[in-house]
Amino acid sequence: MKRLNLCLKILICILLCGCIVMTATGCFGNFLPGKIASEEVLEDSTDPSYEEKLEEVLNIINHYYVDEYDEEALGDYLAQAAVAATGDRWSYYISAEDYAEYEEQNNNAYVGIGVTIELPNEEDPGVTISKVTHNGPAEAAGIQIGDMIVGVDGQRTIGMSMDETKELVRGEEGTEVTLTILRDNKEFDVTITRAVIETDVVVYEMLDDGIGYIKINNFEARSSSESIAAVDDLLSQGAAALVFDLRFNPGGLKSELVKLLDYLLPEGPLFRSVDYNGKEEIDYSDESCIDIPMAVIVNDDSYSAAEFFAAALQEYEAAVVVGTQTCGKANYQQTFRLSDGSAIAISTGHYQTPNGVTLADVGVTPDIIVEVDDETYLNLYYEKIEKKDDEQLQTAINALKSE
Repeated sequence: MKRLNLCLKILICILLCGCIVMTATGCFGNFLPGKIASEEVLEDSTDPSYEEKLEEVLNIINHYYVDEYDEEALGDYLAQAAVAATGDRWSYYISAEDYAEYEEQNNNAYVGIGVTIELPNEEDPGVTISKVTHNGPAEAAGIQIGDMIVGVDGQRTIGMSMDETKELVRGEEGTEVTLTILRDNKEFDVTITRAVIETDVVVYEMLDDGIGYIKINNFEARSSSESIAAVDDLLSQGAAALVFDLRFNPGGLKSELVKLLDYLLPEGPLFRSVDYNGKEEIDYSDESCIDIPMAVIVNDDSYSAAEFFAAALQEYEAAVVVGTQTCGKANYQQTFRLSDGSAIAISTGHYQTPNGVTLADVGVTPDIIVEVDDETYLNLYYEKIEKKDDEQLQTAINALKSE
């Protein structure tokens, strides 16, 4: 559609007003270079408001722009720009198309076949399966790590991106998808029924010398209950110490973080937050706690709730923190759904550690710093390093043994 209708104009204005009220004032001042054209002097205006400026731009586009444009895409770009204008790296826009996947991530569940894919080599004829979810449909169908998907429902995937392949594989619960698999230079078809897959939030095991290992992948839905269940199980097996692995943990919900901290720590403040109205809120722990040696492993990609978990245990002197400096995120976001199905997640407050310390742009400094090279970092992310060769984990274990 070439002409921007009135409803879209009103929607954009409401969106911009909402963003600026909830964050900070901003304006659009970027121009696209490279177009040489004659100029027409419009009505002289001194310091127009952002609504007036936006209306001017849209009127010019509607009146003078020579080609067609996509109104929906324009709305998305304007919404993204409005959020970006706050200057806050933690606020973001979610298109209507992406909102379902956003909710799936928050719920730690999605409809699919239960695989993780990667494209290590762009010349490959398809994507490679790097993980297979335990007890998922793909595992039941015999899919293995290292298998390559070279076709979906008869359509060859060569030249497709991971996102394009993912869209073909995903579908509604109970429906079937046929994958063409390349394994050991032989191709064969496998038909799999899509189902609701609960992602692995917590993975744990008992290591040597009575040390329990717990990897928390995020602090979204189920993270606190599964972490507490993991601790209880390890303690019942005789664990004398615990290692919490929060490397590459992107954070999540404050409610999940506080529940786990309350379970682990003694009576006292756990988490402090101040919202956009200046209202302060402090979450407290009760007397019940876990009184055994603990360690927390973090890295550059430990964000938000993961950082504050490490900081809280560090400030209570309940755990030794091992690894590298964390990210330094100290804003929390609220998600606002818009009328077209899209959403904006904007920072509506700041949070602090139990002692009232902000981690903004600083993060948590480990008690024991253990750096790794880029190759090792990537291998840790893809879980391609054995625990005995994981220097950060072994350093945490040794620290617990010396206590």
